[in-house]
Parts: sequence; structure tokens; C-alpha cells
Amino acid sequence: MNDPDRHMAEGATRAGRREWIGLAVLALACLLYAMDLTVLHLAVPALSEDLRPSSAQLLWITDIYGFMVAGFLVTMGTLGDRIGRRRLLLTGAAAFGVVSVVAAFSTSPEMLIASRALLGIAGATLAPSTLSLIFSMFHDPRQRTTAIGIWITSFSAGGAIGPVVGGVLLEHFWWGSVFLVTLPVMALLLVLGPRVLPEYRDPGAERLDLLSAALLLVAVLTVTFGIKEVAQDGFSLLVVAAILVGLAVGVVFVRRQFRLADPMIDPRLFRVPAFNAALATNLLGIFIAVGYFLFVAQYLQLVLGLSPLQAGLWSLPSAVGLILGSNLAPQILRRVRPAYVIGAGLAIAAAGLVLLTRVGGSNDLAILVVASCVVSLGLAPVFTATTDLIVGSAPPERAGAASGISETGSELGGALGIAILGSIGVAIYRDRLADSLPAGIPSQASAAARDTLGGAVSVAQQLPAGLGAALLAAAREAFTTGLQVTAGISAVVAVGIAVLATVMLRGVPTTAEAAEAEPPAVQVQARRVGQPEEPEPVQLIRSGGGCVACPGEHGKPTGPLPRLRLPGSTPDDRGAGAA
Repeated sequence: MNDPDRHMAEGATRAGRREWIGLAVLALACLLYAMDLTVLHLAVPALSEDLRPSSAQLLWITDIYGFMVAGFLVTMGTLGDRIGRRRLLLTGAAAFGVVSVVAAFSTSPEMLIASRALLGIAGATLAPSTLSLIFSMFHDPRQRTTAIGIWITSFSAGGAIGPVVGGVLLEHFWWGSVFLVTLPVMALLLVLGPRVLPEYRDPGAERLDLLSAALLLVAVLTVTFGIKEVAQDGFSLLVVAAILVGLAVGVVFVRRQFRLADPMIDPRLFRVPAFNAALATNLLGIFIAVGYFLFVAQYLQLVLGLSPLQAGLWSLPSAVGLILGSNLAPQILRRVRPAYVIGAGLAIAAAGLVLLTRVGGSNDLAILVVASCVVSLGLAPVFTATTDLIVGSAPPERAGAASGISETGSELGGALGIAILGSIGVAIYRDRLADSLPAGIPSQASAAARDTLGGAVSVAQQLPAGLGAALLAAAREAFTTGLQVTAGISAVVAVGIAVLATVMLRGVPTTAEAAEAEPPAVQVQARRVGQPEEPEPVQLIRSGGGCVACPGEHGKPTGPLPRLRLPGSTPDDRGAGAA
């Protein structure tokens, strides 16, 4: 093909104004989804005073949303592939808006728990639907990487804006107002979505396998529940049983997928080394991010004594670092292979985590803010590159399911970060405080102080001034030690995944190389056997980026191979050309 023809072919696949407007709408929906994960925490004191939930009910109010999101992500992604990704997204957005109103005006703890559970199910439609729609809208590898960077930015912005918006609303309105902030954006999505978002579904898909969906839900919910309980209360018979049951059900689910002609999750994806490496890197990156931020958020409020709103504002520089890194990533990935971008990003994050081990002096706030910015700046390109690789490894008709896998991995990574790093930090805190408790503290107050730093702060306010100050100083020093140790462990983990990702992904091309290698779209005609009359068009499907599974001669990556889906072909036939 001569150069003018080549440019015309490439131009035909590039996104235009409609797609970028559609991306803006999707990004707003994701921003609100992320805000809903964080905004409730600030409202807990006010809703506790109003609804009077028990301690167990309060835990369910805060946790049930994340549980349901994690449990339904893959199912919703697969459902979107079958019924249409835009249809599922708009249905989920409408449900999210309606249930948000119910949650805002809840009159009992049970009503709020049920509302939050339904919000989680509706929220599970947003992340995989938006990500898979991005892959349908942006076929050009460079544009798609930029779009994914914006998509990730919307989540980080939502996480950062959530506490600030929540703090402002709670100063002027009742606790339910934090749920109503989603309504304008969901209304905008419902109005603009049908105009600017394309519809995509797999025309050859079978019905959703309800048994597989149930097995996956039980597996993810029980494992996530077990991990979070370990983080909160340590190991117990119930916790161990929940995790083992979840793993056993997960094995049954995987074996069922191998037997199905049209599985929810194509097990062959896990035979692609780049898919596995990208998924593991993404999961462990979230593990680091959530694990360290768990301590930073508490440090700002309970050690430095900042209000929730002040803590939210001092968290903004970290979010800016994540936004900046996410927007720089597409430009870098055009020139540098993902393996080296991911390796360098994790090395930068490790440097920030090492800096975080230096907190504990007079410049605590400055060190904390700078270290958090460095960590965010390093991890942002990692999330952009790995998300692109995870979903790009899947056939386009499985993009929704692959998006669900990516998001489920993120949820599990966050749960593991809280459980493992949180447990280590708590163990260090309790051990150090037990050795440094000042004399004269009542046994009941001593037990409460050793439980959590929040408990120590509460107890210190009820003791005589001198004794309370001594207890508070000892508790804060013990917590700082826990923060330092967990930051050091996270730095070691970051270096380990940097090496793993660099080795496993070194054959994956840059987005510029992938775009040059990608063949132009062509129209192919074929006939079904026994139907000599009208030839029926064959659908040509391309994976949007470089083929991450098939290195060419001498280890050089080839471009993605076009995959033909013949009318009437079986799922195995459709997947035969998959990378």
C-alpha cells in the first residue's frame, strides 16, 4: 500500500469529536462511581447519630457497596457483551440514580444497607461497561492509550474530590446529601449517552450462564469478606472457612468455564503470558496504592490532627500526581515499550515509598505530601499500561468480560492491601504501644488504646491532661513506626513487580509500533455451506493494539492479526485467531 492509501486507512480508524465527547461523559460517570466509594466515610458520624446503627450494621453500611461491586464486575462485563454495553451502562446509570435517592432518604440502618447493596450492583455496570466501550470507540492504539489515561484519571479525581465534596456538603446539609451529588451526572449520561456512545454486543453470544454467575459471585464475595475480616479482626475459624470456601467455589467456576462452549471468562486468556503479567502487575500496584494510603489518611487526621476536610485537601496533591502521570503515560507509551514504562514507574513509586519511611520528624506534612505525589506519579503510567494490555489481550467480543476481570483484580488487590499491609501495621502498632504505655492507665482504657490509634485518641481525651498527652505521644509514635515498616515493605514489593513486569512484557511493542503494524480494515465475503445465493459478509475483528501474545521472528513483535468470525461459527472458531 502506498503512503496516501495507508494514511487514509489509518484515518478511517481514528476517533472523532463524537467519540471524545462520549469519553467525557464516561469519565464523569466513573468520577461519580469513585466518589461514592469514598464520600460515605465522612458521613458516618452524622448518619450514626441519626439512624443509630449497631457496630455490625455500621460495618455493613460501609462495606456492602464494595462487596457487591467486586462480586458483580465480571458478570456485568459479560452481560454487557451479550445484551449491549451501552444498554447495560444506561440501565445501570438509571438504577444508580434511583437507588441513590432511596439511600439519601433512608429511615433505618436496614434500609440503608439494602440501598448500598443495590448501589453496588448498579455500580458494577459502570466500570466494565465504560472501559469496554472505550475499546469499541478508540481503535487507534495511540488514541486508545490516551483515552484509558483519561479514564484512570477520572477514578483518581473522584477518589480525591470525594472527601472534599463530602466535607463541604456535610457542613451545610444532612448526611444523605452525599448520595444526591451523583444525580446530575447520571442524568447527563442518560441524555447524552444514546447520542454519543456506540452500541456493541457479541451477536453470536449465548445466554448468560446463571450458574457461572452465581459461582463467581459466591467465590469473590467470600474471599473478599475473608480478607477484609482478617484486616479488621485477625484470623478466626469463620474467616479461614470463608476464604477456603471461596477458593473451592472458584475452582468449580474455572472448571465449568473450560467445559462451556461460550464461557463467561475465556480460560485461554490466562495462557497469554502478557495478560497474566499485566493482571498481576495491576493487582499488586493497587495493593501498594491502597495499602499505603490507608495509613496516610489516618496519619493526617490522627497523628497530625487535621480535620477530615483538611486531610482531604492535603490529599489533593497526590491526586494531581496521579492525574499528571495518567496523562503523560500515552505520550511515553508511544515511544517506550510498556515493559520499561511499567518498570520505571514502579521504581519511581518505590523511591516515594522509601521517602515515606522518613516521616516522624518536624517536616512530617511536607515529607508525606511529596512522598505521596512521587508514588502517585510512578503508579499512574503503570495502571494505564496494564489496563490497556489486560483488555487488549482479549478478543473484542470479550472486552466486557476482560474489563470485569481487570476491575475485579483491582478490587482484590485493594482488599489484599488493606488485609496484609493493614494487619502488619496494626501488629507493629500494638506491639510497640504495649512496650511504651505510660504507667497509671486503667486496664480498660489501655485495651482500647492498643486496639487502634483512633481508640487511643478517644481514650486520651478522657484521661488527666498529663497522662492523656503521654498516651497520645506513645500511640502516635507506635503508629508512625507501623507506617514506616509497611512503606518499606511496599517499596520492596514495587521493586519485585518492576523486575517481573520488565522481563515478562519486554516483547510488547510501543503504541506507535503497534499502529504501524496494524493492517487496514478490509471487507471479506463468505458463504455458508448450503446457501449459494447471497454471500454473507464476514465480520472482521481486530484487537486494537499490538499482539501481546505472539512475538515475531527474532523476538520482534508482530502487529495484531485480523481475526475472522464466520457466520454460524462456534465460539472456538471465533477464538481461534485470538492472541
